[in-house]
Amino acid sequence: ACDDLKAADWMGLHFRGESGARPDDRIVRPFRPDVTAMLEAMAEAGLPPLHTLPPAELRATMAAVGEQSPKGPEVGEVRDGTFPGADGTELRWRLYRPDTPGPHPLTLYFHGGGWVIGSEVSDDAFCRDLCVRSNSLIVSCDYRHAPEARFPAAVEDALAALDWVAKEAQALGGAPGKLAVAGWSAGGNLAAVATQHARDHGGPALSGQLLITPVTDSDFSRPSYVENAAGPVLTRELMDYFWDHYVDPADRQDPRVAPIRASSLAGLPPAMVVVSQFDPLRDEGIAYAEAMKAAGVPVTLLVGRGHMHTSYSAVDVILSGAEMRAQMAEALDGFFEPRRHAAE
Repeated sequence: ACDDLKAADWMGLHFRGESGARPDDRIVRPFRPDVTAMLEAMAEAGLPPLHTLPPAELRATMAAVGEQSPKGPEVGEVRDGTFPGADGTELRWRLYRPDTPGPHPLTLYFHGGGWVIGSEVSDDAFCRDLCVRSNSLIVSCDYRHAPEARFPAAVEDALAALDWVAKEAQALGGAPGKLAVAGWSAGGNLAAVATQHARDHGGPALSGQLLITPVTDSDFSRPSYVENAAGPVLTRELMDYFWDHYVDPADRQDPRVAPIRASSLAGLPPAMVVVSQFDPLRDEGIAYAEAMKAAGVPVTLLVGRGHMHTSYSAVDVILSGAEMRAQMAEALDGFFEPRRHAAE
């Protein structure tokens, strides 16, 4: 990095001296240094292009990668169990409890993975981090995956999870009236859809929604899809792979698939939408945040400069994502204690 800086005539530095000032605001390297380091490590690992793997092989590959990742911070308690999915299938959940006196606010979390891969434990380190930083219960619920269970199976299971968590909140140690939803990537899509469903069907009442690099639309023409077609990590080809496994083209305008296409976004709970600079999903996340704000929803948009789609879930790997995760936790705290934060 230092050699690049020198070769570019000290790009990015400001000089002052007897001859005057020479400011230079150009960027030497677009990615955060730790993002670059992670990409270099992935290149050395020699993984095949992910979109070329059958779903079962892709799941096994990503699970193996996850096993070698840092485990995240310690929490007060981790519990596992099952809840009834929409078709009666028993689906798994994992609860993360802070090491502080309860009851605690509760956040229902949906994992990422393009509706094809992942589980209630695949974002374990991120859920631990969010639990500790926000001092709230995190309950990560699984859902059926494509292509074995195509749309609307994942949506129906997400709604079943929301109904179950709302009913069991106090038994799980949740504080009354303090329930939020969160999700990353495809999980952010399910969190957004579940939030709209709760508004339209009489509850449960939600304090807020945290949408992290979410899928919000089925439009692949936005600039971020073109700029980041080759990734890093999440590519246009991989998104095509996920979409083709998950939902038929005829259904991709359905708001349960593309929540930005809902007839109205008014009346939704406060939101934080988190996007990354180098992510095909960047612009649809921004568009959803702007559309909610235009509909009167209190929205905070957080844009990670120099980050990619998987930056924030890489706890203790991409260290520069810690500041963003701290702001996500602060947003959750604000959802649950809006009056206190307004006073501050």
